[in-house]
Amino acid sequence: MSGVVIQNMSFKVGQTLTVTGVPTADSTNFAINIGHSPDDIALHMNPRFDINGDQRTVVCNSYQGGNWCEEQRDGSFPFNKNEEFKVKITFTNEEFKITLSDGSDIHFPNRLGAEKYKFMQFKGEVRICGIEIK
Repeated sequence: MSGVVIQNMSFKVGQTLTVTGVPTADSTNFAINIGHSPDDIALHMNPRFDINGDQRTVVCNSYQGGNWCEEQRDGSFPFNKNEEFKVKITFTNEEFKITLSDGSDIHFPNRLGAEKYKFMQFKGEVRICGIEIK
């Protein structure tokens, strides 16, 4: 898996992270990870085209202490191979509100409880075109 890692760029409560990208023609899945480190992920957002028995499903999770926590699956899947998407992630004390390209929302709890994260990772079969924090 290819990947892009951003470190020491703070993502704080009250801010919105906007990610623009294009899944590759052969994409099975890709992931957006936000947390403290690769071993301490508050939000793992994993759109899956066809992998691990999941088809056209967005799976969210967190990773703590070397273990994945309870997965959360969402019904909407507005991602298409070779087509640009825009995902907005709004960070509050309680949750990450993820707004997908079709306007649907995923609410995922801020399980680590931090008010700021400095680690972002983008991996899988996707080309990231833009990252913005406001």
